Amino acid sequence: MLLGNESARDALAAAMASGVLHHAWLIAGPQGVGKGAFARAAAARMLAEASEPQKLSPDWEVPETTQTAHLIAAGAHPDYRELVRLPKDAAKPDEALARSITIAQVRSLQPLFATKPSLSSRRVVIIDSIDDLERGGANALLKNLEEPPAGTIFLLVSHAPGQLLPTIRSRCRLLRFEALAAEQVAGILRSELPQASTSEIDALVRAGEGSPGRALGFAGLDLAALEGDMATLAETGDPSNAVRSRLARLLGAKAAQPRYEAFLHRSPSFIAERARTRSGEPLRAALDAYAAARELGEAAIGLSLDAGATVFEMSGLIARLSVRTA
Repeated sequence: MLLGNESARDALAAAMASGVLHHAWLIAGPQGVGKGAFARAAAARMLAEASEPQKLSPDWEVPETTQTAHLIAAGAHPDYRELVRLPKDAAKPDEALARSITIAQVRSLQPLFATKPSLSSRRVVIIDSIDDLERGGANALLKNLEEPPAGTIFLLVSHAPGQLLPTIRSRCRLLRFEALAAEQVAGILRSELPQASTSEIDALVRAGEGSPGRALGFAGLDLAALEGDMATLAETGDPSNAVRSRLARLLGAKAAQPRYEAFLHRSPSFIAERARTRSGEPLRAALDAYAAARELGEAAIGLSLDAGATVFEMSGLIARLSVRTA
């Protein structure tokens, strides 16, 4: 089920209904808000409308009983291709992915483009995400965008469209996706995590910042408890260092890496939320703490800083929020 970003969905639906569909669409917005799911739903709908329109209802859904849905699910649709990062080790598909989508993957599309679509007049290629495309692959793709193969629609998912080649952006129509409303994220989380408590759902919504995908990535990490500790730090300042020392021990262990990363991600936005209620010197202090927290969080993973020491330092930045002046 697709939720949110109705204006983007309506724009593509209107283009599809017009009979004049642009050959390349850049589906851009924050990570985890459903851009990839939308691209796949749109691809299935485009292919089904072209080959078996009599089986479709007015909405976006393509029934599982259609040939289109069956072939896509089986990975066998002759007019559908999806480029994503592949596993580093093909024998271990559940482990780490390659850093990029390679030029070889883009070139693998050429035999497809050398023939006409098989089941209708249309084929669809998804790249999720085009941000992951290595430079040579981007240049190879550009040739196809400049001279699109007949009947081919490109759906390009991007989390950072400003970093793409301007020549690629200029050949696409933009579909802008925004962060979802808190109640929409909460609804998705309740559906996906029926056993989660209300406090955990609330904590995940705040951590997700409008992104259900990001929020689900933190599921099972007891974010509600971390939120409680952050609130204690912000309200009391933790003068005895008891809270920050305990957090450093808990999150500094190797087995706690996922919770450690969640804490690093959540801390700057927690500080930002508290900053919005302040003015004057307290606001300035909170903004300084926010800037320092962002810098620390970004450096900690990339530089492999000591986890316990990093948590202690980050906790100290949150504790600065307790210092208020009139």
